[in-house]
This record gives sequence, C-alpha cells and structure tokens, in this order.
Amino acid sequence: MGAVSGRLPDFPWDKLTSFAETARAHPDGIVDLSIGTPVDATPEVARRALADAVDAPGYPTTVGLPEVRQAVVDWLAGVHGVTGLDTDQVLPLIGSKEFIATLPSYLGLGPGDVIGYPALAYPTYEVGAALVGAKAVATDSLTAFGPETPALLWINSPSNPTGRVLPPEHLRKVVDWCRERGVLLVSDECYLDCVWEGEALSVLHPDICGGSADGILVVHSTSKRSNLAGYRCGFVAGDRAVVAELLAVRKNLGMMMPTPAQRAMVAVLGDEAHVKEQHERYRARRTKLRAALEGAGYTIEHSEAALYLWTTKGPDGPDSWALVSELAAQGILVAPGAFYGAAGNHHVRIALTASDERIDAAVARLSGQA
Repeated sequence: MGAVSGRLPDFPWDKLTSFAETARAHPDGIVDLSIGTPVDATPEVARRALADAVDAPGYPTTVGLPEVRQAVVDWLAGVHGVTGLDTDQVLPLIGSKEFIATLPSYLGLGPGDVIGYPALAYPTYEVGAALVGAKAVATDSLTAFGPETPALLWINSPSNPTGRVLPPEHLRKVVDWCRERGVLLVSDECYLDCVWEGEALSVLHPDICGGSADGILVVHSTSKRSNLAGYRCGFVAGDRAVVAELLAVRKNLGMMMPTPAQRAMVAVLGDEAHVKEQHERYRARRTKLRAALEGAGYTIEHSEAALYLWTTKGPDGPDSWALVSELAAQGILVAPGAFYGAAGNHHVRIALTASDERIDAAVARLSGQA
C-alpha cells in the first residue's frame, strides 16, 4: 500500500522557504503578504463569549448547538438575503479547510468520478479529489467537461486568489446546469463579506437558486471576517438531504467543533459592528498597497473582493516565481500565482493581512523610500 501523501501535490508553501529567507534579510525585516493569515485582534465579542463558555466538560455534538445553527440561518437571511433555510440544513465545521479537503470522501467519491473546480483555485479542491483518487478538472468552462458529468463542482466567488466576483447571471447558469445533470454544486463563499467594488451574492440567494437549496451547498468561514482563524469556526449549509448524509458520516468520525468555539461563532455571527470595523481596516490597507504597486509598475487584475491583490506585469512579463523573487529582494514575501493553477503563471497573490505598520513598510519600499 502506497503512502497517502504520495497521491497529493507538494505542499505549496514549502516552496517559499528560500524566498522567505531573502525577505527576512531586509534591514527593516520581512513584510509577509503570502499566506494571508489575520493579524488583527480577535474581536472582544468573541473573546467574551469564549470566556463565558470556558467550562465545557462534556463532549460537543457534531450537529452543533441549536443556537449555532440558528445563528447561521439568521445571519444568512439578515446579511445575505438567503431565505427558506432551516436549522437542519446547517452543520458547523472545524474550519472550512478540513471540510473542503474531505468532502469527496464523505460523498463516497473515488476513481471514476470527476470533480471540477475553477482554473485558478484554492489548492485544497485538488487535494480533496486526489485523496479519493477522483479525476480533477480545473476549468471555468462548463463545456470543458464534454460528455463527462462531474459528481461535484466547486465554485468560488469571491475568488481566492483573484478576488473576482461572478455575476448573478453566471451563478444562475451554473446552478441550472448542475441541476439539469444532477451535479452537486458547492460554493466556497468564505470571502462573501470582503467585497470592495460592486456586490457579491450567495448561490443560496433566491435570485440565484430560485428559493430552493436543492443540489447546493455553501461553505463559509469566520476566519477572515472576524479574525477567528485560530478558533477554527466555519459552517456548511444547503441541501437538506446532503447535510443529513454529511452529519451521518461526520458524527461517526468525531468531527465536533469545541463548545467554546461554537459559542464564539454565535457571538460573531450576531454582531456586524466588528465586521465593519475590520472591513475598513482592510480597505485602507488595500488602497495604499494598490497605489504603491501600480506606482511601481505592477498591474492589479480583478481584486474587487477578497483579501488579496492579484498582481502581474503582464503576460509577456516575468513569470510568477520571478515576481516573487523581485519582491522578496525588497523584503516583501508574496505567493506565486502558480500555486493556484497554470493560468496564474504570470501573477502573484499579495495579501492585505498585515499590520498597518508592515503595510506602510511595504508601501515605502515599493515607492523607493526605504
């Protein structure tokens, strides 16, 4: 029996080690804009809820507290206009990444099945397909599947890495296409609260799905909207029968969000003030960093949402690794677009998740002032 790790792609972040060393050698230290981990304080509303729930001697349940599932239903309705959802259509997750990587196994997929995901995509979609030996197809075109019908199709709007927001008419087309063919559509919406230009809609919005969650799941996270990456709080919601099947499998595996973390998630989903405050922090950083990059000769594409600037010097310019090297020489560490698919070979993903002081340091370096 071969090692499971042999089925998987190399862990991409390991390839940045030498560039990180170069960036750390800068006299004023590294500005790490690569992984995109939140650095601002966890909101007080979450910390209070966690402290109040610290006495938790019993096992949590996989289905989660009723209050958690109701908070998700209320938040999706109140903030994102999702109607008709009930608490039996929601499951808490131990962060969204574990679910994205293991969903194909919960669904019983394997060799002979096709899993589709965007041409530029979060690498964990591919990992999930590789774990079960399914065929992975990275494409933005539904016609690219030809006569094959995927068992599972991922979409991601707003996108990681590009920050692109799919328009409503495109989302409706994907929903209809999947329903006609019996394809489970799973929408990664972890950046739905991080929109800078225009508007982004959940696929569970009635204008997109016709008021029915049949054949659809959405995945959300509190990591970026609420600086809770260390708490591992996310959720999946949608098709009642699929959620019931996920619950039946996950409770046998002990996939349980800790009770204090559940209480914290209830608190942050019920409070939009901290989200607006953090949003404005990121907006200010984005404005400064974008201007500095453009002033230094870079081009920003898409990036109307999410917490990244999708950056290039054009299709005839340096490849993504050369861009990483160029910026590392200035003490700025970024992620190569090649991490996210062949279509990213001339881009880098630059995160906004650094302190104001570090963003200012990057701006000064890009402007030739440091």
